[in-house]
Amino acid sequence: MILYCDTSALLKLFVDEAGSDRMVKAGDVFEGIAVCRITWAESMAAFAQRSRIKGANQPALAKARVALEQAWQSFAIAEVTQPLVEKAGIYAEAFALRGYDSVQLAAAHELQANTDQPLTFACFDRRLNQAAQLLQLEVLA
Repeated sequence: MILYCDTSALLKLFVDEAGSDRMVKAGDVFEGIAVCRITWAESMAAFAQRSRIKGANQPALAKARVALEQAWQSFAIAEVTQPLVEKAGIYAEAFALRGYDSVQLAAAHELQANTDQPLTFACFDRRLNQAAQLLQLEVLA
């Protein structure tokens, strides 16, 4: 069983915030984690944004970033290709999604279509989860 994590879900495995407990439990149940290549850039941007917040726990953020960097090599990575971004463009229009959200959805949908293992989509965005369900992706409850 594969857990596909968009950036909002993946960061909860490394940063203690609302939903982290649920993601840690899910991470223990699934055999592997899959992400889209863009998740790296989104994650680093999220860490940078958090570090600029007054009173941010800089040591905890640094530790979380290192943990993600070390774990990254163990993830299945969905590459960003021209066919993938074309599908993402269709999803952006069809489901009224932001650009990178539509890329995340297209990557998860493509991965599900190309694997024989069950895939569950983990995300903390209502609209993106609804779109995933319309595409018949299993969504983490």
